[in-house]
Amino acid sequence: MSRPHPTEKVLLRGAEGAIDALIDAPAEVRGVALVCHPHPLYGGANTNKVAHTLARAFRDLGYAVVRPNFRGVGASEGEHDHGNGETEDMLAVIAWAQSRWGFLPLALGGFSFGGFVQTRVANRLADGMTPPRRIALVGMAAGTAADGARHYDTGPLPKGIPTLIIHGEHDETVSLTNVLEWARPQEQPVIVVPGADHFFHGKLHVIRDLIAGTWAPL
Repeated sequence: MSRPHPTEKVLLRGAEGAIDALIDAPAEVRGVALVCHPHPLYGGANTNKVAHTLARAFRDLGYAVVRPNFRGVGASEGEHDHGNGETEDMLAVIAWAQSRWGFLPLALGGFSFGGFVQTRVANRLADGMTPPRRIALVGMAAGTAADGARHYDTGPLPKGIPTLIIHGEHDETVSLTNVLEWARPQEQPVIVVPGADHFFHGKLHVIRDLIAGTWAPL
């Protein structure tokens, strides 16, 4: 089996300037995936371990995975825009990826605030030419965060897209109750990882195994 390519660092263009991104690609690219990291004002970056785990899991399924830094993180320019500008940036990143690899099957992955952004991206793409075919959301941001400093008015996911929602039993940032309340009216199952906290310390392999065990390679 051919080895995947080394992680590549690129600078893309967004509405507010440069978008700093990492790319993890298999030897043979059969799909494109976008993975979004947690909240940029609380230390979130594309090197986050959960985002890295999502990227490697999608890469192993045959996707070229782009992991951008949100505005103001790393070499990405601009200022945090509470998910609005970030959504536009992610759509620009997807357009760039499609110009490089073509209109291959698209997957979305997000951790925490990154998952919140991905719900917006998914809805923007749902009725277009290339809707996402798989979505993985970990430590999903929904409702009021435990510290009371942030509130996520997270909209529903588009219907009919295979989605994995993975949450830690002991998530101290976004309570499991919040996520269940968000998922319930959509009839979206939530996979609860016993003993896991928000950052899945010691449980990252569970995320990887869940993705590998749910979806076949492209």
